[in-house]
Amino acid sequence: MERASAHLLQNYRQQPVVVERGLGARVWDVDGKSYLDLLGGIATCALGHCHPEVVAAVKAQADKLWHISNVFYSLPQIELAEKLTSASGLERAFFCNSGAEANEALFKLARKVSKDRGHPGRFEIICFENSFHGRTLATVAATGQPKYHQGFEPLPSGFLHVPYGDLEAVRGAVTAKTAAVIVEPIQGEGGVKVAPAGFLKGLRSLCDELGLLLLIDEVQTGMGRTGEIFAYQHAGILPDAISLAKALGNGLPIGAMLCREELGKSLKSGSHGSTFGGNLLAATAANVAFSIIRQPETLAMVRAKGEHLFQAARKLQARYPERASAVRGRGLLMGVEVVDAAAVVNRCREGGMLVNLAGEKTVRFAPPFTVTTEELDEGMRIFEQALSA
Repeated sequence: MERASAHLLQNYRQQPVVVERGLGARVWDVDGKSYLDLLGGIATCALGHCHPEVVAAVKAQADKLWHISNVFYSLPQIELAEKLTSASGLERAFFCNSGAEANEALFKLARKVSKDRGHPGRFEIICFENSFHGRTLATVAATGQPKYHQGFEPLPSGFLHVPYGDLEAVRGAVTAKTAAVIVEPIQGEGGVKVAPAGFLKGLRSLCDELGLLLLIDEVQTGMGRTGEIFAYQHAGILPDAISLAKALGNGLPIGAMLCREELGKSLKSGSHGSTFGGNLLAATAANVAFSIIRQPETLAMVRAKGEHLFQAARKLQARYPERASAVRGRGLLMGVEVVDAAAVVNRCREGGMLVNLAGEKTVRFAPPFTVTTEELDEGMRIFEQALSA
């Protein structure tokens, strides 16, 4: 940590743990201490650390070829595109390296589609207060949390924010300049806040009525995290385009933008790209991860374990009503709003469990799907000790 302090940019609020290895839902630090990891790389290691099938596939690919430019075809990327489009109902896939890049692709798509449809003045995107879409300048501008804007002004224009869950506010914000709406089914970084019932379906209808694109940020909620492959599927809708990352590669860096066939025609050759997007190692990991996650038994497992976790958390809330004010989320993405959340996170780590803050008041849980119910119970015991302390 002293060496990190001397050489790394101090831009992360890091917990004082140097993690050396992991397996399943556990990690070990350089001193050999074991931690129950109920954060999972922030909803990234959905199949746990060093899942044997993912490890074997990546090792085999590493012996064949690591990287080839996207001016050539590669089978892992093609196979992954087939799987994602089949599962999503969207027809075209673009690969990049992160959630922010996937959202950048959404923004460029929306602007280019407007131009191609003969509406050059339509470029604005309606976003939501308390949202989070990434760390690039454009995705920071789309993020509805002023703390991420500070010091980077002037931000790129074309993004405006309305209250989350308020359909009439969205309608009132639409002008002749509006091209699209972007929404998270669950605001993860904003405190694990779930979209109100009917909100996503209402957005779909509103966008259809007014000729807008509906863009859904599935970076944190996609890949089975909520008990469906994509969280928008709970609402029974089909968006125009979505962004993916985090759990897509089970920890290897890969992002994706999926869109409808008609819209994909707007991003012609040379209009967008990524040197490392969909590279062979990451695409190989994603193929294996997605093949496991999309199985009905995996999704059923997420729903069952999620219900187990939520029931335990609600019992704790009932026991400590003055310290735990809310339990929110879906599937294996849960936030518990508590008094002095930062101290609770620290107490959990000292007790042998890793979680983190979502916002300033919410402790976030995003365990791997392979976590056992016994491990979830262990985690809730540690969480209760942290609350009571």
